[in-house]
Amino acid sequence: MIRSIQRIINIAGKYQGRIKIAFIFSFLKSLLQNAAIVLAVLMVDGFLQKNLVGKDFLRYGLILAACVLLQALAIHISDRLQSAAGFLLMADLRIKLGEHLRRLPMGYFTGGNIGKISSVLSTDMVFIEENSMMTLADSMSYFFSAAIFTIFMLFFNPVIGIVALIGSILMAVIGEGKYRSGISLSKARQEQSENLTKAVLDYVEGIGITKTYNLLGEKSKEMQENFEKSCAESLHFESCQVPWGVKINTAFEVCSAAIGVAASILFVSGNLNLTYFLGVMLFILDIFVPLRVVYMDSEKLTIMDQCLDRIEAVMKEEELPDPGVQKIPASSASVPTVEFRNVRFAYDAKETISDVSFRVMEGETIALVGPSGSGKTTLANLLARFWDIDAGEILINGKSVREVALSSLLSQISMVFQNVYLFKDTIYHNIAMGRPEATREEVIEAARKARCYDFIMSLPDGFDTMVGEGGASLSGGEKQRISIARCILKDAPIVILDEATASIDADNEAAIQQAISELCKGKTLMIIAHRLKTIRDADCILVIKDGKIVESGDHETLMNAGGIYRNFVEIKNADTGWCKRKIS
Repeated sequence: MIRSIQRIINIAGKYQGRIKIAFIFSFLKSLLQNAAIVLAVLMVDGFLQKNLVGKDFLRYGLILAACVLLQALAIHISDRLQSAAGFLLMADLRIKLGEHLRRLPMGYFTGGNIGKISSVLSTDMVFIEENSMMTLADSMSYFFSAAIFTIFMLFFNPVIGIVALIGSILMAVIGEGKYRSGISLSKARQEQSENLTKAVLDYVEGIGITKTYNLLGEKSKEMQENFEKSCAESLHFESCQVPWGVKINTAFEVCSAAIGVAASILFVSGNLNLTYFLGVMLFILDIFVPLRVVYMDSEKLTIMDQCLDRIEAVMKEEELPDPGVQKIPASSASVPTVEFRNVRFAYDAKETISDVSFRVMEGETIALVGPSGSGKTTLANLLARFWDIDAGEILINGKSVREVALSSLLSQISMVFQNVYLFKDTIYHNIAMGRPEATREEVIEAARKARCYDFIMSLPDGFDTMVGEGGASLSGGEKQRISIARCILKDAPIVILDEATASIDADNEAAIQQAISELCKGKTLMIIAHRLKTIRDADCILVIKDGKIVESGDHETLMNAGGIYRNFVEIKNADTGWCKRKIS
């Protein structure tokens, strides 16, 4: 149990000092609390022995009052030092976790870990935040009280002190058994909490599809099963802890009775006077109360221990190496803006990119075409270093992307995706993300170039209109134009368009094509698209199949070659697509 307390102290970082000072005042509180009991016994003894006069009682009364007042002061200072520490600690840890997540490869987020991240942030951290400091303070206070009581008993009467010491050791042994049992049980409980979080997220995110296919009952059943399993895990946890609680309570009663028997024998034999005997009898139950309470309430520490394990597991995920010093050099007409050299990449042990090499000079446009799943988007993600390649090299302006700071790399690239995500914020701030230091006039000008100024101004609050989470309050075309405005504001020299117009209706297509034209002026462009008119004017077209470049050249060259690309064009002209016919 002390190990868990030590873990919390270790992660406290800069707040360790205030916590340790709080422990000192917690010790003083326990000392003063027990001192008041001893003083009360001494007053009774002096009264019965007639050794005290009026002034002595007054002196004892003042000392007793001072103990009570100082105890209240110690409690106040201890609580003040610790009360906000848990919230401050978790606030810092959340920021640290956010920084860590930012540096993780994208594969971590697409590998089914969203439920884990959500559970860590919304369950584990909140539990520690709300319970850690209070549990820590109470536990240390109880341990101090138990130690002080036992020491007082040893000085008070060695025989009673030894009985108290043996009883304390017995209760500690049983309590540690309860704690270790809770540790093993807490793991399954917290893992199920993660499963429940994931199930709820899946249900909410897919509610539209679920309703469309009338699967509400089936999906609700899956979520209901998770609720029931979470309930079962909690009940199992409690049912396994109850027997240990019975053992602790039994030990408490037996040890308290043993103190009473020892005091009675000593009193009858004349080795303990009446006053001290009455004192023992009056406070006999208080001797083991601190240990009883701390171990009966140890479930919080066991859960906290597992919460810390889960937080540490996320924090230990390997980050993308970031040199953090070198920058992308300036572009040069003689050096390719983008170059892939024999690049290989495997995801989940399956090679998805195999020995890919190509070059894009400054201002050129390269188009990637091929069947779904061929590796086109993966190549774009590798350029932005969302993942690290397994072999080969990717260079921008002659510099390997693994040798430069991630911040410098990402400042060179703008990406427009098919599925646009807007944050729950104003339209203005969603655009300003492209360059946070931009002036309002620059943000508005970017919106004009992206052909979204007019529809923004038609909204009730214009640029200050709040956007629903994910951009739910806007149409697909409107979201796409806002994302393009964001990229225009960023003004990066390399632009990646990943199926940017694939899902756009005819009414929005013209405006979006105009917006893309504004975005791409003077830029080095990588286009991933299925639409023929989007790619036919590219300087170079790469045909990707099974993670390999199987054809390359401009439109006319590839048409004359009579290979896969020509087959693709003929399929498109017949109003079908990559998936409608098998590519030979």
